[in-house]
Amino acid sequence: QLEESGGDSVQPGDSLRLSCTASGFTLRYYAVAWFRQAPGKEREEVSCISETDSRTRYVDSVKGRFTISRDNAKNTVYLQMDSLKPEDTAVYYCTADVAGCDSGRKADYRGQGTQVTVSS
Repeated sequence: QLEESGGDSVQPGDSLRLSCTASGFTLRYYAVAWFRQAPGKEREEVSCISETDSRTRYVDSVKGRFTISRDNAKNTVYLQMDSLKPEDTAVYYCTADVAGCDSGRKADYRGQGTQVTVSS
C-alpha cells in the first residue's frame, strides 16, 4: 500500500514536503505520480518520476516551485513544495505504476491522500 503524509495548513509563500511511502512492495521499480484534486475541480497530475532513470515532469503551474525525488532506502518518494500559493490548496495523493508515467492505465497502487491548505 501507499501512504501519504506531510499535508498541513500553511500561509502563502511557505513550504511543505509531502511523503509517499510504500509498504509491501519496492517503490523504486514503480513510476510515482503526485496528483491533486481541489473541491469542484478536475484531478490534476502535479508531477511524476519515472521508474527507470528517475526522469521527472511537472505541470506548468508548479514548475520551479515543486520538486519530486526518491529515497530508495526509505522506500519513499517526496514532493517538496516551495512558494506555496492559495491555488495549490487540494488533497494530494500519490500513485505507483510499474508501467511508467505514461502507461495510460489505472495505477497499481494509490494512497488515500493528504490535505494541503494554503491560506492567509
